[in-house]
Amino acid sequence: MSESVSIIGLGLMGRALAETLLAAGHRVTVWNRSAAKADDLVAKGATRAATAAEAVEASPLVIVCVLDYAAVHEILDPVPLTGKVVLNLTNGRPAEARETARWVAERGGDYVDGGIMAVPQMVGGPGALILYSGSQTAFDRYEETLRPLARPHYLGTDAGLAPLYDLALLTGMYGQIAGALSAMALLRSENRPLTDFTASLLVPWLTAMAGLQPAWAAAIEAGEHATEVSNLEVNRVGMANLVRAFAEQGAGLDLLLPMKKIIDDRVARGHGAEGLSGLIEEL
Repeated sequence: MSESVSIIGLGLMGRALAETLLAAGHRVTVWNRSAAKADDLVAKGATRAATAAEAVEASPLVIVCVLDYAAVHEILDPVPLTGKVVLNLTNGRPAEARETARWVAERGGDYVDGGIMAVPQMVGGPGALILYSGSQTAFDRYEETLRPLARPHYLGTDAGLAPLYDLALLTGMYGQIAGALSAMALLRSENRPLTDFTASLLVPWLTAMAGLQPAWAAAIEAGEHATEVSNLEVNRVGMANLVRAFAEQGAGLDLLLPMKKIIDDRVARGHGAEGLSGLIEEL
């Protein structure tokens, strides 16, 4: 069923959202401070709004995807929201989402927060995921409208849950990136080829290690960190070896040094026999 949707914010992600909804047959109204960013979308069938207020008025569902929550409020502060569903796909913090949900409700609207777990090129593809939280009535009403964008995953009525999970997933991503870049720096110190290393060795290894994480989560929830694999004392020695090797190779291990300190501290507290899941107690 064709729906009327307005999109505020036409950066790389906002444009990807608009293009995907247009391709799905929806009636899309767009607005951006720099009006020229809407030109190609208008050529594809979108309607250009002259103002943010006009964009909000045009549709019952208003998707906002801008730089930060301060920009969300700056844009929507002067705009009537009564009867509107505001879907905020702007990256932010749980506290910001909860405050924005209250603010929208006070102005007569329904609020849904979202975390896009994809880069713009992935939107509309099989690997994209969007986390949602907030008004269940609003989410249920528009779930099928939003489904072409990415696989939807609704977390609950607390608007802060989507950014909470979003930031948790980003944290895992940044940790993986830190390790991968450090690994490539080590190989680069001897001018070894990186492309084959990452494709044939590093990615399969990281994938295999990622498979251990559900067991770590269970150990953390149980408060039981016994291990049948390398314990923290073994990892302490291994990390010390890494630091020495990187120094000898002239490569930087700066991205992982904080982890070494946490391992050292945990072992010093008498927990050397624990598994890596025990590091959660230091965090």
